[in-house]
Amino acid sequence: MNMYRNLEPRYDVVIVGARCAGAATAFLLARSGARVLVVDRQAYGSDTLSTHALMRGAVLQLERWGILPQIMAADTPPICATTFHYAEEAIRVAIKPEHGVDHLCAPRRTLLDRLLVDEAREAGADVRHGVALAGLEFASKNSGVVVALKDISGSHMIACADIVIGADGRQSTVAKLVNAEAYAEGSNSSGIVFGYFDKLTADGSHWYFAKNAAAGVIPTNSGHCVFAAVPAPRFHATFQGDVMRGFLHVLGASGSGLSAAVERGKLMGRLRGFGGARCYLRQCHGPGWALVGDAGYFKDPLTAHGITDALRDADFLSRAIIGGGAHALETYQRDRDALSLPFMRITDAIASFSWDLDEIKKLHTDLSVAMKAETNHIAGLPKPPAFISAERERRSNPPGCQDSLAEPRRACAIA
Repeated sequence: MNMYRNLEPRYDVVIVGARCAGAATAFLLARSGARVLVVDRQAYGSDTLSTHALMRGAVLQLERWGILPQIMAADTPPICATTFHYAEEAIRVAIKPEHGVDHLCAPRRTLLDRLLVDEAREAGADVRHGVALAGLEFASKNSGVVVALKDISGSHMIACADIVIGADGRQSTVAKLVNAEAYAEGSNSSGIVFGYFDKLTADGSHWYFAKNAAAGVIPTNSGHCVFAAVPAPRFHATFQGDVMRGFLHVLGASGSGLSAAVERGKLMGRLRGFGGARCYLRQCHGPGWALVGDAGYFKDPLTAHGITDALRDADFLSRAIIGGGAHALETYQRDRDALSLPFMRITDAIASFSWDLDEIKKLHTDLSVAMKAETNHIAGLPKPPAFISAERERRSNPPGCQDSLAEPRRACAIA
């Protein structure tokens, strides 16, 4: 199969990564009139590690984009309440209607990412799976970028664009090639094992916290995602050897009856683990490049806010590119950081496991305040303008981009 068939000679934007951040960015840009190419090394509709939980801001955006009805139609249960368990104390919080959102949800990534890719294609984006980034080459004076691509057969191709966006996760190749530095980092992380269980009957989502242990039950469109978390330094000692035994031990330490409930359920597939990684904010833009999603901002999954922030930043970045202007990407980074830094501080404190039950309650109160500020910001965003593309004649160059890259090139790497 020829992964490069019908590629255009030049795009406005090339996006590396077609998960929720990259696919959402592609959808928003293409819908506004930009010519977008998206590549991803993984197969279309494939699974990935995820907490799945969509907070109010994400549900609000998906509703605005017209995607939420499809998610809910795919047997995704509405989450109308979430319960926090602090040892033997349980605090149930109903999801009250606000900004037109009266429930949360937690779709599997095989559903969410696929729907976002489908919407991006429908909007006009060119999406290619089984294609990886091989290198980048930048021209001087912001005149363009050459993106070297490699498909699963090893065949190479180049694509030319005004900007390349890295939406390729924590180990972002784009971030490495442009030397995007992390300027804010956390000190703590959790290690997590999770799996999907059938025949569980949880009312909404549940979050459990105890000394050196945490757990959660999140209803998805395909079983309940159940996770068990410990401080990252304890991950291997807790789960090595018999993973299920360690998993059930942490569940038992986290909440009364949770381990027994899971044992009565049926594991779908296998348990999977994540040994932990510290939070960071990276420089997320430069001449000819930008980062979105985990490529530019990552935090521990214990606060289950990664997808919500990925969709938020896809919105921010697409607006910056659509609006243009000398300082648009600086505004993108400023707005991202203003909303993200409080989350990073709180998440890092939760991932430390150095809290007692009174302290974790206070951290959750602080988290709720940060979430409300984020949702209010998203709700107040105006409708984005149409994409204004300058110098369309310049963009009719052949694949070599000779005219737009006539100046000496600043090389990052070409594999």
